[in-house]
Amino acid sequence: MPKVLIGDTLSPAAVEIFKARGIETDIKVGLSKEDLIKIIPEYDGLAVRSACKPDADVIAAATRLKVIGRAGIGVDNIDIKAATAKGVVVMNTPFGNAITTAEHAIAMMFAAARQIPAANADTQAGKWPKSGYMGVEVSFKTLGLIGAGNIGSRVAERAIGLKMKVVAYDPFLTAERAIELGVEKVELDELLKRADVITLHVPLTDQTRNILSRESLLKTKKGLILVNCARGGLVDEEAVAELLESGHLAGAAFDVFAVEPAKENILFGKKNFVATPHLGASTNEAQENVALQVAEQMADYILTGAVTNALNMPSVTAEEAPRLKPFAALAEKLGSFAGQISDYGYEEVVIEYEGEVSELNRKPITAALLAGLLRASRGDVNMVSAPAILAESGVKLTETKTETSPVYDSLIRIKVKTKATKNSPEGGWRTLAGALIAGKPRIVEVKGMALEGDFSPVTLYVNNIDKPGFIGALGLMLGEAKVNIATFHLGRQEAGGEAIALIGIDSTPPAEIMEKLNSLPQVRYAKVLSF
Repeated sequence: MPKVLIGDTLSPAAVEIFKARGIETDIKVGLSKEDLIKIIPEYDGLAVRSACKPDADVIAAATRLKVIGRAGIGVDNIDIKAATAKGVVVMNTPFGNAITTAEHAIAMMFAAARQIPAANADTQAGKWPKSGYMGVEVSFKTLGLIGAGNIGSRVAERAIGLKMKVVAYDPFLTAERAIELGVEKVELDELLKRADVITLHVPLTDQTRNILSRESLLKTKKGLILVNCARGGLVDEEAVAELLESGHLAGAAFDVFAVEPAKENILFGKKNFVATPHLGASTNEAQENVALQVAEQMADYILTGAVTNALNMPSVTAEEAPRLKPFAALAEKLGSFAGQISDYGYEEVVIEYEGEVSELNRKPITAALLAGLLRASRGDVNMVSAPAILAESGVKLTETKTETSPVYDSLIRIKVKTKATKNSPEGGWRTLAGALIAGKPRIVEVKGMALEGDFSPVTLYVNNIDKPGFIGALGLMLGEAKVNIATFHLGRQEAGGEAIALIGIDSTPPAEIMEKLNSLPQVRYAKVLSF
């Protein structure tokens, strides 16, 4: 039975989802890193919020782990690179708390615009400071939105409802989506010049870190209100403190800080600075939603292979998973075949999809093919880690698709360009194609030669010159070594030309037999493959 560890406090309803799906669940909140490392080998899944931190050491110890689920959006506490290298899917729940976080950003904007926290404190202290707090309206002002994704788009909707004009900076925002949202897409410098209020809704990455630097903040209008309910580290906190003191910033409202928990900060106590302790997602509705979502997503992946909201793996719906599974199996075997005959490594990989498979969700099929390809030389590689490993190695990957296939309903072809060697200064291409025949993966083309063969567990692959007597000699050689032939498939270009033999055998031939076979003048290449 699959087991999931819940490392942070989740709704009891999430636990019930796991149990109802037949997944054993342990709840162990507040574990030290050392304790987590000790027990993580027992689990197939790990569900966390933000306190539990599965870093590289934890992931290295996780021998069974298939998936880490984050009940929420931010995954700063998860080492995604280590998880990817280990083949562990990392999921989050980007939609469960989007509304809650957007509402909090709007609330923080109002709190800073009307100086509500300070006015509240003075009023409750008996001062009645009616003339001491002159606020500003937000209607008809310009809201500068940095990040127009899942949360940012909801902030835009609400701001437009408040009669604000919204300008947005987001490299991934298309012109069509901007029109749909009713926002004006601008570059960052223009946003800084025009905005009366700026609110951030981007993750913390190398590209976004300190996106509102001192230099950027000095480009803004005097009287700007700044809201950050996204991530600490996006804004230069020291510069914000100085600009609040000088009056350049009329107010700032932060829910997140560069160092958390923020028991002390340079911004605390500054004029018209509003702070909340990372409450963006803290509503009953949001906590319930993200807990239920992460439980459903993790259970789906563990039980059916469906992938939703993964950060390091292409999405596969529950409906797609059964249809994709046989194509992924075919692709993995083709990749394995190509990897095993590409002895000198490779410089380029081309994947061609023909027929019905070209209209499917091809990303997981490609991931399976690359896993098979890389496993031959890299060992422990799977669908999660393979695309990242290939990208890091600098190997060029190209995919093409054709809606029809001349012979088969669907065909997958892989072409691998091998590295140059002394015998082959320019390298060479290894080309294979496969199809599903009666639901089973079959080889249908090798080096452009048509043949139809099995992926036998032990396969002798021979590339030879087509000459009379060769097959008999090969059979005799294997017979003398007491290697039984299970299947035999042949293909050739033309009589007397290049030929291919794929021989399913019951045992691996002795090394001396393979040396003898490779030394035959009509043999160009012979190797034992395993599938």
